[in-house]
Amino acid sequence: MRTVPGADRVVVVGAGLAGLSAALYLRGAGKDVTVLERADDVGGRVGSYHGPGYEIDNGATVLTMPELIDDALAAVGTDRNSVRPALRTRRLSPAYHARFADGTSIDVHSDPDAMVAEISRVCGPDEARRYLGLRAWLADIFDAEFDRFMDASFDSPLDLVSSPAALRDLTRLLRLGGFGRLGAQVNRRVTDPRLRRVFTFQALYAGVAPARALAVYGAIAHMDTSLGVYAVDGGMRSVARAMAAAFVEAGGRLELGREVTSLDLSAGRVDGVRTRDGQRFPCDAAVLTPDTPVVDGLLPRRRCRTLAAPSAVVLHGSIPTGVTRGWAAQHHHVIDFGGEWDRTFAEITRSRGRGRPMSDPSLLITRPALSDPGLRFTREGVEHEPLSVLAPCPNLDSAPLAWAELAVPYRNELLDVLDRRGYGGITDGFRVDHIDTPATWHARGMQAGSPFSSAHVFRQTGPFRRRNLDPAVPGVVLAGSATVPGVGVPTVLLSGRLAAERLGVPPRR
Repeated sequence: MRTVPGADRVVVVGAGLAGLSAALYLRGAGKDVTVLERADDVGGRVGSYHGPGYEIDNGATVLTMPELIDDALAAVGTDRNSVRPALRTRRLSPAYHARFADGTSIDVHSDPDAMVAEISRVCGPDEARRYLGLRAWLADIFDAEFDRFMDASFDSPLDLVSSPAALRDLTRLLRLGGFGRLGAQVNRRVTDPRLRRVFTFQALYAGVAPARALAVYGAIAHMDTSLGVYAVDGGMRSVARAMAAAFVEAGGRLELGREVTSLDLSAGRVDGVRTRDGQRFPCDAAVLTPDTPVVDGLLPRRRCRTLAAPSAVVLHGSIPTGVTRGWAAQHHHVIDFGGEWDRTFAEITRSRGRGRPMSDPSLLITRPALSDPGLRFTREGVEHEPLSVLAPCPNLDSAPLAWAELAVPYRNELLDVLDRRGYGGITDGFRVDHIDTPATWHARGMQAGSPFSSAHVFRQTGPFRRRNLDPAVPGVVLAGSATVPGVGVPTVLLSGRLAAERLGVPPRR
C-alpha cells in the first residue's frame, strides 16, 4: 500500500465522523494535527438542529458496530467512559419495528432466538428455519468481505488478487454469490415478501435499489439485523462530540467556523491549507473529508463525475407525547413500508431527469426519546418529544425538482400518508421545524443533492470506488462517504483510519 512519507503536520478538513476518526488515529501516532470545520459545531452528517426547547439529530440516526468508535478513541488512550462528555450507548431490542400495508408488523431482533420466535409468530416455523439460513449467508458475506473490501485501501483493482489470502477471499465471495444481486439471493432463501423487504431495504444506504444492489451489500443487512443497532444517549451527535473532546484532550487542534477555500501546493505537493477568513495552516499532508464537489473544487484537476445515490426528504420537529402514546408503533426506529416496492424504488432511481418522489412511500420514523427519555421536554406546559420522518426521494440529477416550492406541499402529503396509516394526530400535532430536501444537501456541497454520496454500483464499489490516495496530488488523502469503503457510519469511521494509515500510521486491527 502506498503511503505519504514525512507527514508529521496534518490538516484534516471536516469534523464529521471520518475527519474525527482520522484525526484521532493521527494524533495517537504523535502527529501534529489540526481539524478545520466550516460549521460552528462538529458532526457533519451526524450534526443537529435546534428547535424551540429541544435539539435533534439532523443526519444519520442508526448506529451499528460501535466498537469502531472504541477503536478510534483507544488510539489516543481513552474510551467511552473516560471521555468528557461520556458516551453512553444501548443496544435496541428490537432494532427496528417494521409495519406493512396489509396491517401486519414484524419486530426485527438481532438476537437469533428472538427473531426466530417473531418470524414463527408472523410467517410460520418453516420461514423461521429459512431465516436461519439467510442469517448464516449474510454473516458469511460479511466475514468474506470485511477485511478485503471494507477495511482496506486500494492502489489498484489488482490488489484483490495480489496475494494468496486476497485471492482466497475473492474466491469465497464469488462462491457465495456476492457479485450477483442482493434481491435475488435473499429471495432464494426466504419466501415471505415482508421478510424480503426487511433484509434488503438496507441497500438504500448504499444508494442502490434493493433489486439491483450487489449481494456484497448483504453485509449492511448483517450489521443491521444481526450485529445490533444501538441508541446513543443525547443523540447521534454525541458520538462526534465525544470524539472531538478526546482529540482536543490528546493535544489536537480543532478550529470551528473555518471554511477551507484552497490548498497551497509546492512542487506539486500540498504544503498548506487556506480558509475563507485569510488564514493559512501549513502542513505536510491534508485529509479531505467533504463530499465530491467540494473536494474537486480544492484539487488542481477535477475527476470524472460519478453516479450519485438517491436522496431523501427528512422532516425534523417535535410532537406532544400525548399524541404519540396513541400510536400502535412504540419503537425508536419504525420502518413503515408502502404497499408498492419495486415500482417506488424504480421511481427514485430513474436517470436523466425521469425520477419522481415515491408514489407509495416507505418511511423511516425515528423517536429517540423512547430510548433516551431525557430528550423529552416541556413547551407551554405540554410534554413533547423529538421526531424525524425520512422519505427516500430522487436526487437532483434524476429529478431536478424545485424543492423550495415543493418542500411544504410534500411535507403535507407525507403527513397525510402517515395519518392514513394509523399515526393519528400527526397532521396537526407534529410541529415540523426543519425540512431537509435535495436542495438542502446540494447547498452543503453534496453531489446531486444526495446525503448518501456516490452510489455503490459495481463501477463505484471496492477497488473501483474513488481511492483515498491520488498520486497526482502528493500529500492529499481522502476520507468520508465518497471514497473507500463508502457510505454509512461504520464505513466512514473506517475511512478515517484508512486515511491515517496512508499517512504512515501503523495499521490497527
